[in-house]
Amino acid sequence: MTPPLEPGSAGALLTASRAEELSRHRHGRVIWILAGEASGDVIGARLMQALHARDPSLVFAGVGGGRMEALGLRSLFPMSDLAVMGLVEVLPRIRFLSQRLLEAVKDIELRRPDLVLTIDSPGFTLRLLRRIEYMGIRRLHYVAPQVWAWREKRVAEFPGLWDRLLCLLPFEPEWFAQRGIEARFVGHPVLQSGVRQGDARRFRLRHNIPENAPILILMPGSRRSEVPRLLPIFQKMVKILRVRFPDLCPVIPIAPVIAPTVRHLIRKWPDQPYVVTDIHDKHDAFAAAHCALTKSGTSTLELAMGGVPMAVTYRVNPVTAGFARRLIKVPYVAMINLLAGREVVPEMLQENCTPQKLADVVTLLLTDAAAAEKQRTAFQQILETLAPPVGTPADAAAAEVFDLLASPVAPPAS
Repeated sequence: MTPPLEPGSAGALLTASRAEELSRHRHGRVIWILAGEASGDVIGARLMQALHARDPSLVFAGVGGGRMEALGLRSLFPMSDLAVMGLVEVLPRIRFLSQRLLEAVKDIELRRPDLVLTIDSPGFTLRLLRRIEYMGIRRLHYVAPQVWAWREKRVAEFPGLWDRLLCLLPFEPEWFAQRGIEARFVGHPVLQSGVRQGDARRFRLRHNIPENAPILILMPGSRRSEVPRLLPIFQKMVKILRVRFPDLCPVIPIAPVIAPTVRHLIRKWPDQPYVVTDIHDKHDAFAAAHCALTKSGTSTLELAMGGVPMAVTYRVNPVTAGFARRLIKVPYVAMINLLAGREVVPEMLQENCTPQKLADVVTLLLTDAAAAEKQRTAFQQILETLAPPVGTPADAAAAEVFDLLASPVAPPAS
């Protein structure tokens, strides 16, 4: 067991009156759920809806962003506190993140939920799952850690971390099974994103964009540690592109939580990009777009759903990049390319992430209709592999949650 709380500690914030409040509201099964970044917030919100549709008495607690909070979750602390990426970027925040970890552990200890459900963000969530092992609470991790890409040796740490592991990618269950770990494919949440409902004409009318003006989507990331690295490069690239395409319209779709950071960073751009924070406006922007530049991650699949030709670009601290190059075991960083097993979209990383090189690849996408269409054809083939056998990805994940809730609780670790 953990030691008793000291006055003034993070856990002590959970006062006796708070405990009484929790007891009063404990009228249904409690699922403690944590998402650590914007994509996890979207996944968590859809899963909460699917779970509640099957059992309206469920009670949710934990940590999430705006979408999960809109469904009634009272986040223990701001989800943005956890949205840090990169070795060098994390180091200065280790003490702060350790404090947040302690708060999460103590909240779970007080609430004693029926299940703890963590979503992605393995740097934080896997530590949390290990720390609560002694409680004997069912644990489910949603979005398998991408150890098939790098740090495969971490697989040895996984036994005992969770009772069930849910995968988004079709090849993952077999990969984990070959290493003695059970994992279940539930489909990729991007299929429920609603991207295909976007309306190009509505976007142009809303933002007063001429019908023939080319629209370039810029997606610099969802973390405060990411956007300062890409936006200055994007600014210089746009300056080059303006000479070639005078009526170019850059659009930056971004989560509301990171919008103030983005607006601050672009405040001195000579020609202000359109900043889009509404999810429906984002989908309309995709429908209107001619091409996109995006960081690696789920955004590549979202753009593929919208049929937007793209290039993937990324730049991190050189120290982080040096470690990553030694550890990464896959030939591509873009999910689209990994699923295809070939380079469907260009990858412009680190030293190739320069204003001139990015301007040249965007120029190709804007002027070569055959190259753009080749990407779109590949997108359709890849996306078909991401569907679960039955229903939506959220429904498939919810079925796994209820199946685990119906199983016996493992005894607490000694």
